Formats: sequence, C-alpha cells, structure tokens
Amino acid sequence: MTDVPALQIENLSKTYANGFSALKNVDLTVPQGGFFALLGPNGAGKSTMIGIISSLFKPSTGKVTIFGIDLLANPSIAKQYLGVVPQEFNFNQFEKVQNILITQAGYFGIPAKESRPRAKKLLTALGLWDKRDNKARELSGGMKRRLMIARALIHKPKLLILDEPTAGVDIELRRSMWEFMQQINREENTTIILTTHYLEEAEQLCRRIAILDHGEIRINTEMKHLLGQLSVETFVLDLAQPLTQTLAIDKVTEVTQPDELTVEVTLSKGESLNCVFDQLNDLDIKVASMRNKANRLEELFMRLVDKNISGKDSMKEAGL
Repeated sequence: MTDVPALQIENLSKTYANGFSALKNVDLTVPQGGFFALLGPNGAGKSTMIGIISSLFKPSTGKVTIFGIDLLANPSIAKQYLGVVPQEFNFNQFEKVQNILITQAGYFGIPAKESRPRAKKLLTALGLWDKRDNKARELSGGMKRRLMIARALIHKPKLLILDEPTAGVDIELRRSMWEFMQQINREENTTIILTTHYLEEAEQLCRRIAILDHGEIRINTEMKHLLGQLSVETFVLDLAQPLTQTLAIDKVTEVTQPDELTVEVTLSKGESLNCVFDQLNDLDIKVASMRNKANRLEELFMRLVDKNISGKDSMKEAGL
C-alpha cells in the first residue's frame, strides 16, 4: 500500500455542455505523505478537477484513483480515504458546531460513541471547543473555516484536499492553522493537496508542485527543483539615511530607487549585491533591512501563467 499513489489522475478531460473544455487530458500523480501544491490562475481548471475528485462532476474522459481505488467504479469506498475542504461554506448554518462533525461522521458509518471523542479532539485543536454548542451561523468567518477543516478530518481521511483554506483569514490564524495541518500530516500521515493564492504558503509547506493553466498541467516537479530555475530575483533595500543621488551600477541587471529611503535591485543568476553595498558604503549610507520584493514562487508563477501569453509560449518565456 505504501507504493500506491495517494491520488492518480489519468487522461482526465472535462468539457461542459456549452462546449468549454475545462480539463484537457490531464495526468497527475500525488505520492503519499507530505504537502502537494496544485496552483493555477483563476479559470485554470482547479475547481473542475477538485469537483471531479469530490464526485460533484463526472469527467468526460479519464480515470481517478484514490489510494488505488477507482473513484468512478467504487465511489463509496474511494471517498472513505478522502476529505475535502471547499472554498465555500456548505454546512447547515443552523446546526450546532459539534453536531455538524458527528453528523458528518455518521455518513461514513462512524457511531456517535466513536465520533464524539474525535470531534472533541479536533475542535479543541482548532480552538472551537468552547463554541461546540453554538450554531454555525454564530461563528466568525475564520471559525467557520476551521470548522470546515474539522468536518473534513472527522473520518480520518488519508488524503485531504484544501481549496483556498486560508482565504480571508488573518495572518495569526493562518499560521496556527498550518501548524495544525503539519501536525496532522506528521502524526496521522495524511497526504495534503493545497490550492492557495498565498504563494508563500505553498513555497514553505509543499515538497512538490503542479501548475495547471488553461486546463493542462504545465509544471509537475519538486518545489526545490522549480525554485532552482528562477533566473531573476528582486531585492528591496530599506536605507537608514536618505539617498539623494542616483546609483550608477553596471554589474547588476537593474537598480531602481522608488524613494529616497528605498533601493530595488534586480539580479540575474551569478550576480552579486556586493557592488550595491560598496557604493552605498562609499556614500556613508547604511542598509537598515533587506527583503525579497516577491517570494520566489510568486515570481516564477507570474512568468509561467502570464495571461497575455499562451500556455506553451509562457513556458518558453520563463526559460523552462
């Protein structure tokens, strides 16, 4: 069983009644364990793919297996292994928080005497135990998002799909949610597929990444390998003293000065910031702090899925 992929998608296509082709012969393998990033711009086909995996849509062609179980041939068995957290809140807003979890467990044949301790553990870990008797409609947006995660985990799925799980959630809550998900991954060996527009989350959490664009998989590789192909990176230098003259440096790709206290330096592979520091030092200007203008994955992502370039051409433009 350990050699069986958590998710295997083969030749998956979906064409809607209006003729729109949302997925085009997609092949994708998600190995067991760890976090897997599934990224793409709006309209790329991610929601359609998740809808097919969740049995909300039927594919036009293709096959989906979850831990070796054919989803179309044996949906009830395959879904025992699957938990999904969709973007939209889709629970009964008038049902009590704890009851939502116990009801969900009942769909999988789990009796209340078993689901109650599990529900308490999940609600406690997600900071919702004191809200267990509240109606779901009384929760804040962030609490509702955590309730969705708890509900998806109540039957201990081996594969969890998180579709924009931190959308609209503040930074502190996002961090605590990811700490919990890392714990679930580590302690219960749950494979997690993540879609997110917060690309720094994907970069920090995920070992592998697939990028879907115009219904096709453009990239499917290790995160480390993809980031290693970034050819240009921009750094922002925050200065301790105002810079009142223009830097003239020909040893880096580009230097811009948005204001007197900020310098942006764009480097290609092999170029160094030392010459910039040297000139600032000659001007007796100290650098207070330095940061990336955008995280590395975001820079790559924008090159790969440039909406003004067709998918295959964007690969060429990105040098991949």
